[in-house]
Amino acid sequence: MATLGKPQRQHRIARVLEEQAVSSQSQLVELLASDGIVATQATVSRDLEDLGAVKVRIPGGTMAYAIPEHAKDASAPDDHLRRVMGEFVVDVAFSANLVVLRTPPGSAHVIGSALDRAGLNDILGTVAGDDTVLVVCAEGAGGSEVAGRLAELAGL
Repeated sequence: MATLGKPQRQHRIARVLEEQAVSSQSQLVELLASDGIVATQATVSRDLEDLGAVKVRIPGGTMAYAIPEHAKDASAPDDHLRRVMGEFVVDVAFSANLVVLRTPPGSAHVIGSALDRAGLNDILGTVAGDDTVLVVCAEGAGGSEVAGRLAELAGL
């Protein structure tokens, strides 16, 4: 059994909810345990709230947790982005239309994923390594401007 960090655990929870109908938090705890992931009901409850999960009626009339698409496009990614940027980004640098974010080893993918999900207009995409994220900015957006906003999100 493994105790995952919050971002990894929440990613697994989102994947479980996409793959199958989960009607209760205790069922989700059991499903995670069957995958070797240790999580308490209280932790799962907080994770579901952070993910914006809601109970919806599925075919057959039963209720199950789901993560609405609009939750991914609304303020939830902004909150998530602000949280992970503040937690993991240790340095921000830029050149032309590129921004380089430095993180502790093994954390770059968390930042890259959060930036991709946030859908920021000035960011075309990211490439994440182990401890570095390359952010490619849109042509109209300069690396300096985007780097400034990302550094502000990270509290740097």
